Amino acid sequence: MKEKFRNIAGFFGLQRSIAGLLTMVILVGLGEKMAERFIPLYIIALGASPLIPGLLNGMDNLLSALYSYPGGWLTERLGYKKALAVFNIFAMTGFLIVIIIPHWIAVVIGSVFFLSWTALSLPATMELVSAVLPKNKRTMGVSVHSLVRRIPMALGPVLGGILIDIYGVRTGIRLSFVAAFVLGAVSLIIQQWMIEEKHEKKDGASSSFLENIAAMPRELRSLLVSDILIRFCEQIPYAYLAIWAMYSAGGAKISGTEFGILTAVEMTVALLIYVPVAYFADKGEKKPFVLITFFNFAIFPVVLYFSTSFRMLVIAFIVRGLKEFGEPTRKALIMDLAPAGKKASTFGSYYLLRDTVVSIAAFASAWLWQISPAVNFFTAAFFGFAGTVLFAVKGRSK
Repeated sequence: MKEKFRNIAGFFGLQRSIAGLLTMVILVGLGEKMAERFIPLYIIALGASPLIPGLLNGMDNLLSALYSYPGGWLTERLGYKKALAVFNIFAMTGFLIVIIIPHWIAVVIGSVFFLSWTALSLPATMELVSAVLPKNKRTMGVSVHSLVRRIPMALGPVLGGILIDIYGVRTGIRLSFVAAFVLGAVSLIIQQWMIEEKHEKKDGASSSFLENIAAMPRELRSLLVSDILIRFCEQIPYAYLAIWAMYSAGGAKISGTEFGILTAVEMTVALLIYVPVAYFADKGEKKPFVLITFFNFAIFPVVLYFSTSFRMLVIAFIVRGLKEFGEPTRKALIMDLAPAGKKASTFGSYYLLRDTVVSIAAFASAWLWQISPAVNFFTAAFFGFAGTVLFAVKGRSK
């Protein structure tokens, strides 16, 4: 039995540190996603203009960009174990601000802290995976991380939607932030107990952002440009998904619980495809898997626009789940192509440049939405197909 368990753990790349990381991802993610998907509704309920959700989404992208490089730099300075603890505390500070001050401006200020979690922690996560797993298990390691990350992404909005339906938007979402703070504190204890540091802190000077960009191989630069166009497609409609589905005249006008179910459908689809895709991606060419992912990004806004009932929205969110087909493969490909010894900082630099540019599209989403949902969704699709075609022509796996 023990030997069988070891074989299963070996297949999935599960080690003590990876298990600690996954536990942290579940706890922090569950609390975060109970509230994050409903923030546009919350700030409008607190008196904000309908333009603010789009601007907040733009700020999210910009902050994700600005935090990515420091996340990689701190990881190389402190090691991934201490860095993850710092990032966790930073996010908890944001949750506490929103809990204490029930005002939409406080939500924006708190977002500066808690929206940083993914961007700050991702370079440390990738460094941990690269440090503890052999190269032929890295895509599997990243995929298992992405798979487990989707569990709270699926459950969190359902729980958040139930709280909204029971207590109303303001109280329900505020209770979600309370849960996020408590779960973050528990994860902080567990991650420090389980994660073992195998990364040696560097004493020399790290490469600057510009040096990391200049050192990127041509293959990684091609991926970066395509990825930027794909993220334009993702972020232009992102802040308005709940508003379109629940309130817009052209949408289905579903309940908060039903919207949470749609997110669960999306995450379930992603969960089902992660492991088989990772198995084959680790054994051969990564480009086809990334290309399929980019195509699914591109068609989602089109399918969403024509979804005027709950059943049609289920189909749209199945497509949205399929966009995760090669996402872990893309992250593993970045680490494969990044120069040795600079993987965390290169990863952070990649995301800094990508998300800084993409934040322009996120800020523009509010203006496009004011014109009409159709303009918003079809502009997003245009960028998605452009990125897909570019990667089909220029993308490389080696």
